[in-house]
Amino acid sequence: QVQLVESGGGSVQAGGSLRLSCAASVFTYRMGWFRQAPGKRREGVACITSDNGRTYYADSVKGRFTISQDNAKNTLYLQMNSLKPEDTAMYYCASTMAYGGFWYLPTTYDSWGQGTQVTVSS
Repeated sequence: QVQLVESGGGSVQAGGSLRLSCAASVFTYRMGWFRQAPGKRREGVACITSDNGRTYYADSVKGRFTISQDNAKNTLYLQMNSLKPEDTAMYYCASTMAYGGFWYLPTTYDSWGQGTQVTVSS
């Protein structure tokens, strides 16, 4: 199983920025970021595939968030700009070696980090 450790969460005012990092023991075919707010389902935020670097985003974050990876450091990033109070959630890094499945479904992934909290105040 892949080991994933997130960092970079914190509290910020609306309109601010944060960059999340996820240190991975190894990069797999598909790496993603998910988030879960209290009382809500875990939702896919962004994904990147290792073969061609293709990226995918939830509609709610398009144009504001950017997923990237540093292969030399085995680190996945999520740059979050123009943050909104509705972005408040626990953010999780996830990975899968599988080629199938929808990127935005948690069941597609088989390894998860412990999460990092992001709080955006208005």
